[in-house]
Amino acid sequence: MAAPTPTPQVLPVSNPQSTITTTATTEEQQPPQPAVRAIISYFSDSLRHSLSHRRPWPELMDRSALAKPMSFSEATLRVRHNVSYFRVNYYVVVSLILAVSLLTSPFSLVLLVSLLASWLFLYLLRPTDRPLRLFGRTFTDFETLSLLAAASFFLLFLTPLGSLLVTAFTVSIALVAAHAAFRVPEDLFLDDRDSTQPAGFLSILRAAVNVPPVPPPVPSRG
Repeated sequence: MAAPTPTPQVLPVSNPQSTITTTATTEEQQPPQPAVRAIISYFSDSLRHSLSHRRPWPELMDRSALAKPMSFSEATLRVRHNVSYFRVNYYVVVSLILAVSLLTSPFSLVLLVSLLASWLFLYLLRPTDRPLRLFGRTFTDFETLSLLAAASFFLLFLTPLGSLLVTAFTVSIALVAAHAAFRVPEDLFLDDRDSTQPAGFLSILRAAVNVPPVPPPVPSRG
């Protein structure tokens, strides 16, 4: 009787090209860094850098340096010089007045936060290749921008939020202008490097939103 013929065993062979393709696909599917985190990081760094250039508060509140301007042109010259010199300090004063005004009206604060969040998450931070979908309907960029503009107009002109913001900004600008007109700038020396630095929340937000995306890794060909 003949011995049974052994069945040959098939060894698994890995495909290098398939492994590279699977690895590249997995890496491409990894989500990029959230835009919210990039905005918060950039805003905190810019805020810290701007506050480092503020002038000493005793120098701003020095009563001995206050004097009535002799003419309107002199007052205008003082305002231009003092606003350039105490720019960061004036920003802090305006922000504090605005914050106190919003804290005294929680309803207006909620409206403002809701409006800013809508602009951020529905338009500014939304990927351009991903249309907005709400309530089972797809909105184009023009429709989204129109809805946000209409909501902003309604909240700013037909609710107490608009009057609160106008009042707070008017009071803060009046205080800043009065101080800048009465502060004698003879002992102040403006640094030209500080006058050329851009400042403001819009520039910070625009730079944070325009952060270039990280390109996907290119798989190596072995």
